[in-house]
Amino acid sequence: MTITIKDIARRAGVSHSTVSRALRDDGVIPARTTARIKRLAVRMGYVPSAAARSLKTRHSGALGVLVSNIADPFLGELVRGIEDGVIEAGYSLFLADSHRDAERAKSILRALAERRVEGAIICSSAISPDQLEELRQFGVPLVLVNNLVGGHFAHGLAIDDAHGGRLMTRHLLALGHRRIAYLGNAAGGQSSRDRRAGYRAELAAAGVKRNAAWELTGPSGRPEGGVAGAEAFLALRPRPTALFCFNDLMALGVLQRLKQAGLRLPADCSVGGFDDVFVAEYADPPLTTIVQPKYQLGRDAAALLFALLAGPTPSEPRVKSMPGTLLVRASTAPPPGAA
Repeated sequence: MTITIKDIARRAGVSHSTVSRALRDDGVIPARTTARIKRLAVRMGYVPSAAARSLKTRHSGALGVLVSNIADPFLGELVRGIEDGVIEAGYSLFLADSHRDAERAKSILRALAERRVEGAIICSSAISPDQLEELRQFGVPLVLVNNLVGGHFAHGLAIDDAHGGRLMTRHLLALGHRRIAYLGNAAGGQSSRDRRAGYRAELAAAGVKRNAAWELTGPSGRPEGGVAGAEAFLALRPRPTALFCFNDLMALGVLQRLKQAGLRLPADCSVGGFDDVFVAEYADPPLTTIVQPKYQLGRDAAALLFALLAGPTPSEPRVKSMPGTLLVRASTAPPPGAA
């Protein structure tokens, strides 16, 4: 049974308004009475109603986080950083999964607004510029992570995807590869396009002609998306000697399919990923990748949202770009026939 202020008032022999004021440390109530009521509340198991308190104070103490797929190990580490930052500030967190469905994401944001969250962090590549405009109608500050929707007005943080794309391509070029393919993610939004742009820019800087046929796309950023991309890769003639994948999960699917096709990795083909999710070092072979500061992205996203809540609303978007770093493991090596 839920204990209410009226229950405490009956037990204490005072009015419910006296109990309410005592629990708020209102100076009108004598200290001795306040102490007695608080002891009684603890003994009876009274728990204050956050919903009722928020109606009175207009401060819910709650934030929302929207992710595109909670099963993604990248997002798990990111959310851990957000959660730590939110809890340290004394807030609570509502976490929801859009399953990469833009309409579902919109419904979730509407539900969060109805529950009086004070702000939301969106970690979903399914949000387009038009959908972002629709989300603003809910009237809560929004922070985007790793999807700044093509430069449209939005507060957010992102890894420098183009820089990461250049780092991986530069590494493969330094090993001696000249036939390098890129496997993008059809659901990857701006991140996939920016990583491809970095790949293209580094090829151009090295004087290597780009081959449009070597720019492949998988249907998703999951291992099965990598398997589909690997099928297209295996059909290429001449076949590239290296494949840079949008993320580590796709790279895992690629490694499996290429080995099934009889390729020796990395002797016959080098494979690179992006993110450094925890399973990357346990791949066979261990995966060369671009390390994203996932936990710090989450902490900084929470800090940015708190800055927006503190106001006033900035006239320009607050955007922070963070560099990734190259982590070389055993999935990349010089191309076949290299001295």
